[in-house]
Amino acid sequence: MPEQPKAVALISGGLDSMLAARVVQDQGVHVEGINFYTGFCVEGHTHAIRSKDQQRPKRNNALWVAEQLGMPLHIVDVIEEYKEVLTNPRYGYGANLNPCLDCKVFMVRKAREWIEANGFDFIVTGEVIGQRPKSQTRDKLPVITRDAEVEDLLLRPLSAKLLERTRPEREGWVDRERLHDLHGRSRKPQFALARSLGIEAWAQPAGGCCFLTDASYSAKLADLWQARGSREYDLDDIMLLKVGRHLRPREHFKLIIAREAGETRFLQGYKRRYPHLRTISHGGPVALIDGTWDEHDLELAARLVARYSSGRNAERVDLELEDTEGNVQSLAVPPMAPENVPDAWYVGGDHGDG
Repeated sequence: MPEQPKAVALISGGLDSMLAARVVQDQGVHVEGINFYTGFCVEGHTHAIRSKDQQRPKRNNALWVAEQLGMPLHIVDVIEEYKEVLTNPRYGYGANLNPCLDCKVFMVRKAREWIEANGFDFIVTGEVIGQRPKSQTRDKLPVITRDAEVEDLLLRPLSAKLLERTRPEREGWVDRERLHDLHGRSRKPQFALARSLGIEAWAQPAGGCCFLTDASYSAKLADLWQARGSREYDLDDIMLLKVGRHLRPREHFKLIIAREAGETRFLQGYKRRYPHLRTISHGGPVALIDGTWDEHDLELAARLVARYSSGRNAERVDLELEDTEGNVQSLAVPPMAPENVPDAWYVGGDHGDG
């Protein structure tokens, strides 16, 4: 038996992983956290951009959890490695573009590599039997253990009493009787456990933060892949899919139109990557143009941007198109009437300001 057992806990920032790490900590195990950065869980980013969200917390919840538990957190960049998981999942997707089972296998495998490299003894996760139908059913948990090649070094403290004994339990590194038997989708047992441990605050919502579970975001990602003819993406693509209205009036180009001043400032940071339109005669948004277009397409794009300016009811609105080299072209167009913008143009169904 190690002098003091050492475990690494997968920390998502949600309540379950927080509880799992704390339960093991309370048994005298040295626990450190690990968070795998895929790019799709960027908490606080949208809140920091948008003016109306300025009062909402802008924190990395995984770091916050580690601080609450008094343990180190290792943030590991897996953006490039994760692309294969997302674009070619062995077990498919959930309701949207969330490859939940493949994702969990990937992260547990990476954790196994980490403990081997750093001399730790076992891995802790916050999985609860039956909580998530894609990756946490009783028949899926063994798949994760098998495919991640982690053998019996994976401890799930919140449901451990309902599962086979693991090596940490057999070796006496943890006391099985002090582990738990949570199951099902209700969050009430977790809330009760948190209170019993003196935990008064946790991230809301209490689950994960992955944007791939969001229907609108997934629709925008699918549209991006279809337009490009491949499933390539980079970190800027991930960020831009979260910002602005995305309208595709033609197959060969898309507009990303800011919804308020904070998004306008953010999109201006991409003016050397994308040509952009901005209104001159009236207050209005910045819009990036992604794709190719001709003069007819440009007029259509300008009318759409004018429709979201303060000159939406004017006869004409003046705009400027600036290309990625800084060259400027002036336009004057009548704003498009809202009833002339088909629903099908709104990628992800984002019609409003929310």
